[in-house]
Amino acid sequence: MVEIIPAILTASPDELVGMIEACEGKVKKVQIDIIDGQFAENKTIEPTALENIDTRLLLDFHLMTKEPINWVEKCVRGGADRIIGQIEMMQDQQGFVGKVQEVGAYVGLAIDLDTHLSKLDPTILNNLDAVLVMSVKAGLGGQKFEEKVFDKLKKLDEIRSRDETPFKIIVDGGVGEGSIEKLRQIGVDEVAIGKGIFKGDVGENIEKLARESYK
Repeated sequence: MVEIIPAILTASPDELVGMIEACEGKVKKVQIDIIDGQFAENKTIEPTALENIDTRLLLDFHLMTKEPINWVEKCVRGGADRIIGQIEMMQDQQGFVGKVQEVGAYVGLAIDLDTHLSKLDPTILNNLDAVLVMSVKAGLGGQKFEEKVFDKLKKLDEIRSRDETPFKIIVDGGVGEGSIEKLRQIGVDEVAIGKGIFKGDVGENIEKLARESYK
């Protein structure tokens, strides 16, 4: 079964609180998208905006930033359970993974829509909890799912099949009823869904998508 994770992309602390509250009791975890204005033109809240929010939700931080390693401590202060960094502006993948492990969080690496799998450091794949694959261009919400990502996902599933401790595959961007079933068949473990999941009741929307994934 594919786990559906609400993704929160906002520059507003008040909107952040409202979205967190909308997810309470409906899901186990949410993904907080962090954009620094350098990786992409827009800019979101800082991870530390979560410091004073009381929640039982597990928090994933998806770092679309320059040098994600410099954001790890902020994510810890924000209550991170898992920290996932985009590799495109990351100088040292091993250093980032080691830093996240050092602070006691789960760690993942993320690749943008047009980034080839060969850009992932193969020597650390067996140290990862997850590899996140963008199915839209990273940095903006509300984009259309790009089917060209399917081939990349199939190859990634083949790579992890040789690993004794296989990482999870996450897809992020534009996922909806038309794509979630195929993603499950390919072997995707989690999908992060942004704006659409918050239109109406979060729990009902997730249940509907979960049913779609088994049609």
